[in-house]
Amino acid sequence: MSSKKIYVGNMKFSLKEENIRQIFSVYGAIQDLKMVYDRETGNFRGFAFITYANNEAAEEAVAQMNGQEVDGRNLKVTFAEDKRKEKQF
Repeated sequence: MSSKKIYVGNMKFSLKEENIRQIFSVYGAIQDLKMVYDRETGNFRGFAFITYANNEAAEEAVAQMNGQEVDGRNLKVTFAEDKRKEKQF
């Protein structure tokens, strides 16, 4: 079973939300985009979570973008794991 939520890592710290949306919206409608920031400095930590409107868009984004170079860095794009489910055991 696939998920609508993907993890995007190894991004350049200077990327902005609009850049990420532009890159990933070609695969489908983005419902949610959460960029992760450092609590102390407020700087972008280089990874984000994107939730698509449907599973097919997420699958296509993972298939097409994993390993692709963006601003000199090869992205790591995978399906996001829900850590909250693991903690319930």
